Amino acid sequence: MPRQDTVDPARGLLVVEWPLFGELSRALALKVARAYDPELVVGVATAGVVPGAVIAAILDRPFASITVSRRFMAATVRATPAVIGAAPPEVRGRRVLVVDETCDSGVTLRLALSAVVNAGASEVRTAVGFKTGPYAPDFHALATGATIVLPWDREVLVDGELSPNPAYEGML
Repeated sequence: MPRQDTVDPARGLLVVEWPLFGELSRALALKVARAYDPELVVGVATAGVVPGAVIAAILDRPFASITVSRRFMAATVRATPAVIGAAPPEVRGRRVLVVDETCDSGVTLRLALSAVVNAGASEVRTAVGFKTGPYAPDFHALATGATIVLPWDREVLVDGELSPNPAYEGML
């Protein structure tokens, strides 16, 4: 979920529905399959787990996750992301594809990449659904300057009811 201070209305908004997410995931998996043969797919939690699991299923590869987050307990927010926990031990000696939902500056993706390399992966490539900034992952499905609203991020539970995500207040 984007932090409130990262949502820039001037960039525009791309509201992604489930069918578009599915097609972009399929296209991304095909790009990867044509150029790289990962033995394991690692999704960056939390938002990269959904596309990571889909890519792993399409490629028929095992899936694991790594948590890189700005959030800590009690919704405390760090200015920069940090790896929470270790890279999955399954990466050792394997070709790994690290997947996240979006990539702008590349800080989160580089942290995950570094953790997977340090855990002993033999080769690592990166993939994202949406490239939104200057950092260039190895693979991406769509490049855009827009703020991305993913189907699972559009609404959140408030007092037991689904409500528009406050991060996009006034934009949706």
